Amino acid sequence: MTSTDVGLRELKKQETRQLISDQATLLFIEKGFEETTIAEIAAAARVAKKTVTNYFARKEDLALDQHEEFTNGLANAVRDRKAGESALAALRRTFLDAVAEHSPVIGFTGPVFAKMVLESPTLTARLRELHELREAALADLLATETGADADDVTPVMAAAELNAIDRVLFREVLRRSHAGESNDEIAEALTKATKRAFELLEPAFGDYAIRE
Repeated sequence: MTSTDVGLRELKKQETRQLISDQATLLFIEKGFEETTIAEIAAAARVAKKTVTNYFARKEDLALDQHEEFTNGLANAVRDRKAGESALAALRRTFLDAVAEHSPVIGFTGPVFAKMVLESPTLTARLRELHELREAALADLLATETGADADDVTPVMAAAELNAIDRVLFREVLRRSHAGESNDEIAEALTKATKRAFELLEPAFGDYAIRE
């Protein structure tokens, strides 16, 4: 098989995955997440049920299809921090950039999608799981970056506090979207809230995990 064949094959997979995700989102919005079945999604995308589950192991991941980027987001931001920048400063900068960009990864998904998520017990439970995975990934990265001992709770505590900011602000974006606020209105409020939230943690973690 040539590199061209491999490239075309991967492109086809990406297109199929996106088609399934798009059709699922339309059905979730139309019928509600809990009421929509995998069989209906497969029929809408004109693929087999097995194809849907091959691409998406969990139904929730059809709605929250950026879960991998989300789960690794905090750890990646800290890993890529600049020289002289602490973990807290890197996360503050990254989150403010995401607010300015109205990034869907931090909740800018629009009122219809926000309503779907907030009204689904399954999706809200999955979001809690993803936040926990996000926190664990950050704790592992901080432990590695700082050379912490196995019994040192500092990386775990830092990750918990830093992830708490993200968790609270993510929920705030969904709440405001559901209430009908525009992205610009949400971004203005979130910018102030983000600065205040990180300011509160500055005394504890302002000089933690500074890149030399």
